[in-house]
Parts: sequence; C-alpha cells; structure tokens
Amino acid sequence: MKLVDFTQVENIFIVCGKTDMRRQIDGLAATITEEYDMNIYDDALFLFCGGKKDRFKALYWEGDGFLLLYKRLENGKLNWPRNQNEVQKLTTQQLRWLLEGLSVNQKVSIKPAVKGSIA
Repeated sequence: MKLVDFTQVENIFIVCGKTDMRRQIDGLAATITEEYDMNIYDDALFLFCGGKKDRFKALYWEGDGFLLLYKRLENGKLNWPRNQNEVQKLTTQQLRWLLEGLSVNQKVSIKPAVKGSIA
C-alpha cells in the first residue's frame, strides 16, 4: 500500500457543479465513466464538491485499489466552479489555489521569467 503524492499525478480533474456527497467510490467512479466518458484508471485525481462548498472528495486509482479522500473545512469555503456538467483539467498550481479558497482561474499572477532576457 502506498499513498500518492498528488503533486506527481499526471492529471488533476475537477468535476464542476454540485456532486451528491453521499456517493462513495463506486458512485463517484460511475459519474466519471458514465457521465463524462473518462477513464477512471488513468493516472488522474478527480475532485468533487457538494452544495455547501466547505467539503470535497478526491478519488484516485493507485494501481491496486481506489483511494477516497474526504475533507471538511472548519473555517472557510472553497471557490468551486459551478458550471454544471463540466470537468476541468487543473494544474498543480490551480489545485493549490482551489484548496486555499481562491479561484482556479486567477486573473493576475506573476509569470516565470525567460532566462537570458532583461527587461
């Protein structure tokens, strides 16, 4: 058994809109495969949020079984995209923003500099 380092996961997907948080592994996996026609066994982390935006679930296939994480925030809410019937691919930076309560689509951020260029 191993626990995954989510910064090394190839794909991070957020299921936008509201998900029934009573769903467990099989129900969440069915959502991914049946509603979005995606392969649940790819190296991918799938994120789900309920209506309150203070809790989320993460589903990941580790090769020998599914890992289901559930987190409830005690102070604050997630800035979860509510575009129903949509899955967005996130970068690790966007995941970090989301978990810090920020929007996954930051309008302003400092971009990395190009080596050898001086402004």
